[in-house]
Amino acid sequence: MAMKLDIISLDNQPVGTIEVDDEVFGAPVRADILARMVRWQLARRRAGTHKTKGLSEVRGTTKKPYKQKGTGRARQGSLRSPQFRGGGIVFGPVVRSHEHDLTKKVRKLAMKVALSSKVAEGKLVVVENAAVDSPKTKELAARLGKLGWGDVLIVGGTELDRNLSLAAANLPHVDVLPQQGANVYDILRRDTLVLSRDAVQALEARLK
Repeated sequence: MAMKLDIISLDNQPVGTIEVDDEVFGAPVRADILARMVRWQLARRRAGTHKTKGLSEVRGTTKKPYKQKGTGRARQGSLRSPQFRGGGIVFGPVVRSHEHDLTKKVRKLAMKVALSSKVAEGKLVVVENAAVDSPKTKELAARLGKLGWGDVLIVGGTELDRNLSLAAANLPHVDVLPQQGANVYDILRRDTLVLSRDAVQALEARLK
């Protein structure tokens, strides 16, 4: 089945409509799939370079602090033990990868659900062309303000418009990505999703 979406220009003028596949843009919204996908994406971004030293790695004397008996204190064998200041850490973090597996089928479904959720909320906008004439941030901010896009992800075609990329670089709640970079986390973290006509066609081909 197909559904129709309106197409506008960046000047908020109607341009026409585009037919999109209901399988890609009309999938049931599943929060569990989105949560799994976001967790998978964020886990892959983690460096995993956190590290603490255990007892065997801490530098210091190996001498017994004091004799075993007769001092009135608890017996101790090393000043590098965890109970002493500067001692080793028990079960502390070590350098490791945080990545975990998520099947391609689930990742593909999550992308469909993310797009469909924006359609269901009325927060998906299709533009004829994600391009501007000038790289001026002030001009782009004014244009987005008129459109009511304060928190927005703009997904262009395979090649991004250079002027749009430069103009959006200093806007704190505006992200610009090529269609091959579109991902679930970035779609969900912004309030409005704007797709160019080329991006819609590329995403359909990728997800069908």
